[in-house]
Amino acid sequence: MAGSLNKVLLIGRLGADPEVKQMVNGKSVARLSIATSNTWKDKNTGEKKEKTEWHRIVIFNEGLVKVVQQYVKKGAQVYIEGQLTTRKWNDEKSGTEKYSTEVVLQGFNSAFKILSSKNSQSENLQSGNDDSTSLPNEQSAPSNDLDDEIPF
Repeated sequence: MAGSLNKVLLIGRLGADPEVKQMVNGKSVARLSIATSNTWKDKNTGEKKEKTEWHRIVIFNEGLVKVVQQYVKKGAQVYIEGQLTTRKWNDEKSGTEKYSTEVVLQGFNSAFKILSSKNSQSENLQSGNDDSTSLPNEQSAPSNDLDDEIPF
């Protein structure tokens, strides 16, 4: 349908460590729960109020799954870009159909950035058409080594 857009942008904190599982096709998938909060002052009482929303995040991009598994832990603040998806599934216990709405990171329309983590590192990761990901690289940091072989 022309003129439509399905894009979700979130900044929030992980409520638990990421859950990474193998699918039947051998690829990995990561599932995260991210909390976002709004705070305001109640006009009548002057009391500070807060409302927290929880968002289910599913990452199918192999490169991002590896990075999330290695570098992201509970409490990390992250920025994500993905698409909103609702899936239907059968609850085996009750035998009823249930629905789950998730933000899916898959393909070139997704991005993931670690804003703060346990190590307070900031990593910017975007997925591309070829599932390539810019992984954190310790060697990319500027070196303070002054023992270079300078020709003059």
